[in-house]
Amino acid sequence: MASSARQLTRALQHRNYRLFFAGQSTSLVGTWITRVATSWLVYRLTGSELLLGVVGFCGQIPTLLLAPIAGVLVDRWPRLRILVVTQILSMLQSFLLGALTFAGVIKVWHVLGLQIAQGIINAFDTPARQTFVVEMVEDRADLPNAIALNSSMVNGSRVIGPSIGGAIIAAVGEAWCFTIDGISYLFVIASLLAMRFSPAASRPTPGTDLLNELRTGVAYVSASVPIRTALILLAIVSTMGMPYTVLMPVVAADVLHGGPSTLGWLMTATGVGALGGTVYLASRPSVVGLGRVISAATLMFGLSLIAFAMSRVLWVSLLLLPLVGAGFMTQMAATNTILQTIVDDRFRGRVMAFYTMAFLGTAPLGSLLAGVLASRMGAPKTIALGGAACAVASVWFHAKLPLLRTLIRPIYIERGILPVPVVVDAGQKTL
Repeated sequence: MASSARQLTRALQHRNYRLFFAGQSTSLVGTWITRVATSWLVYRLTGSELLLGVVGFCGQIPTLLLAPIAGVLVDRWPRLRILVVTQILSMLQSFLLGALTFAGVIKVWHVLGLQIAQGIINAFDTPARQTFVVEMVEDRADLPNAIALNSSMVNGSRVIGPSIGGAIIAAVGEAWCFTIDGISYLFVIASLLAMRFSPAASRPTPGTDLLNELRTGVAYVSASVPIRTALILLAIVSTMGMPYTVLMPVVAADVLHGGPSTLGWLMTATGVGALGGTVYLASRPSVVGLGRVISAATLMFGLSLIAFAMSRVLWVSLLLLPLVGAGFMTQMAATNTILQTIVDDRFRGRVMAFYTMAFLGTAPLGSLLAGVLASRMGAPKTIALGGAACAVASVWFHAKLPLLRTLIRPIYIERGILPVPVVVDAGQKTL
């Protein structure tokens, strides 16, 4: 039992990662409280499914536009410094949102503007945070576990945050949610400032021409079939499947006839499944076989979304959403792990910027599309359509697995993930 626990948490033996894990875990609870509060606030002010989609679009479109440039800068600048700045700016954004709501002057255009600001911050924060894991974990063998623990941290907060947010909204309103989120950023800022690195580790990488570095990053991603294929699948899932979260207030209020606490329970149920998926990934001893995991998780995500869209009973929805959460988060975290394992260090920031675009940057297009479709055909049919698209994408990815195994096996052998074979076993599978 003790050895199993050590296997699950082996990345926490690294001091800097342990600090980051503690600070970020606290901050992410506040982030999920704010997400619930923002969705409920917009729907309370407008009653519009379309505007829920527009708010999601505004919060994420800057990532789509700015992430490629951010990736170049993340490869150039000290990532610790970038993260300290982005966390301070995010804290100020939450405090401002809380102040406007407390004053009773909050309007939808305020929310839209602040969502755009947060999207700009996230365009730099997300690729910096993803690549920073490599600097915090000195032993590369612990990198897959650290990535899985990152995802479990996100989803642990996702279990706790929405239910707390729903309760706070029902008791004292949305303003306190935003203020608590602002305070929570102090913990992650403190953890970042307490870290210790050697001078060489924090030294920025000298850059050449920004556009030239951007072109070489695009060329690198385009030329790598495994990276390109994984990012395309993630983009499809994020565009077509993930917008169900934008429509969750509509499902809670109009389909299941509940209130803010119902919304909190629905999002918590999703988080429970997502946490389970990331615990499974953290328990895996190796990255070998993750391709099959990605294919199966994507299929489960799509089929579960279709079933959730058909539900009209709260307890049925609460049973289905853990499958939805587990499917998406397992697919997303496994994709992150494979990318971090096979990418050339020179391009790590740029590749993770494209990962950010596929994960977060395509979501605004999906949010806007979901808002338009939901206003015409209703939220349940829109969610079911997205689930069907994800199921089809999983079949496409599964068909690509034999080629991906052939291409990734030499990389895994070179990096010591697989032993150098004397005779290659035809049945051996790297993905």
